Amino acid sequence: MSLLEVKDLHVGFRQDGQVVRAVNGVSFTVDRGETVALVGESGSGKSVTALSTVSLLGTSAEVQGSVTYDGQQMIGADDRMLRKVRGNDISFIFQEPMTSLNPLHTLERQITESLELHQGLTGDAARTRILELMERVGIRDPKSRLGAYPHQLSGGQRQRVMIAMALANKPDILIADEPTTALDVTIQAQILELLAELKREEQMGLLFITHDLGIVQRIADKVCVMKDGEIVESGPTAKIFASPQHPYTKKLLNARAVGEPTAVADDAPAVVETEHLRVWFPIQRGFLRKTVGHVKAVNDASIRVRAGETLGIVGESGSGKTTMALAIMRLIASEGKITFAGQDVNSWSTKELRRHRSDMQIVFQDPFGSLSPRMTCEQIVAEGLGVHGNPGGRPQRDLVAEVMVEVGLDPATMDRYPHEFSGGQRQRIAIARAMILRPKLVVLDEPTSALDMTVQVQIVDLLRQLQVKYGLAYLFISHDLNVVRAMSHRVIVMKQGDVVEAGEAQALFEAPQTDYARTLLQAALDLKTHK
Repeated sequence: MSLLEVKDLHVGFRQDGQVVRAVNGVSFTVDRGETVALVGESGSGKSVTALSTVSLLGTSAEVQGSVTYDGQQMIGADDRMLRKVRGNDISFIFQEPMTSLNPLHTLERQITESLELHQGLTGDAARTRILELMERVGIRDPKSRLGAYPHQLSGGQRQRVMIAMALANKPDILIADEPTTALDVTIQAQILELLAELKREEQMGLLFITHDLGIVQRIADKVCVMKDGEIVESGPTAKIFASPQHPYTKKLLNARAVGEPTAVADDAPAVVETEHLRVWFPIQRGFLRKTVGHVKAVNDASIRVRAGETLGIVGESGSGKTTMALAIMRLIASEGKITFAGQDVNSWSTKELRRHRSDMQIVFQDPFGSLSPRMTCEQIVAEGLGVHGNPGGRPQRDLVAEVMVEVGLDPATMDRYPHEFSGGQRQRIAIARAMILRPKLVVLDEPTSALDMTVQVQIVDLLRQLQVKYGLAYLFISHDLNVVRAMSHRVIVMKQGDVVEAGEAQALFEAPQTDYARTLLQAALDLKTHK
């Protein structure tokens, strides 16, 4: 008997008097010690299928079929049984940790809650277990992090905390929904090895949901390919990768960002330069908040980005990538010289800085988190015009329609809200919001990491086209080295706040000079090949 068995699962959601079908007749099994991967694009029904296993879909869902865990029927099970199973026998790791972690509680309190509920561990016993878990998932100096709140961690560190919470009670089944999306390649490799080790030691079943086929090839025993709520192809991983039968599976396997950016003109002017940029955050203790040390987020960073050029910034979570970009944008305090279009940024008054904001824009990693759910697409894209003015005096809807066409969106959808768009479409809205102001510099902070592979390719192509058309300078922050290589002219590698290597992108990827850069590149290669 399989540990988890899903048979003829149908899921629909009641909406405006109708039922919208999300999953249609899905069937698969997960055995002890086995990893089954659900792959497919956003909206294919992967996450809905996973949430159905322990009835986490809410009251608007209509669920039919059978889901059994260790012989027990989960569909229609009473609350007492579901509470016993959830987080104990079947644990989840979700994609976006900030929506899963309580912003008002410390990490220690949140992990202790699960240990106390299911194992009765409190006090020193709970703390010892928490430190062990945090160390295993790659959190440096875990003792100093126990009293931290989620907002004080990087995206990758928050995801590691989520993984630690899911593993706390040694579940029989771990359902991992895009668990490595926010992680750099070295930590991805560490987490995947940890999951594989736990699977072997505990004979744990693993249901792994992802759009990264390199990871699937590395860890999965079986693959189920989903499209439009149905499994269109399934079988052993090696067979699926060697001889895919369905056209959609072939499309997924061939999706990969390739090529390189257009060469930069020799006389292209510098858009942004930094000299000895430094960002240190004070560590304060005691009643009087005395400074007892500093978190050295960025040390002595000197960069130069020209019009039409992309500088890729890579490194592990917490290495200072985003902090450096925010300092350049004058969104956080820093020391050192920052020059934008030949002007000293630090000499600008608040009024002058506000006037230049339209020239410096950011596209964030999570488009759903950066778009207001209460604003229409038109209102979101045009928001900057309301702040910085409309110099051409053209009607707002005309400008929004024009930029939506540029980023590959249908202007007829401008009255819709963010939740009515797919993940890739939401990211295009975020790009349109930045581009409508015709900036000179755009910070792209992990803009493709939350997207399907096929959508990643589209976004990379779009960004390269816009760069050529408008001579944009990009700061491209990412842990996906394949995308960095396809986007970047030059690359810098950061480690614990230091720039440890810098150079032309192709030269750095082909012959890295430092041990750390070689480690990063090897970890990325291992994730893309079955090792």
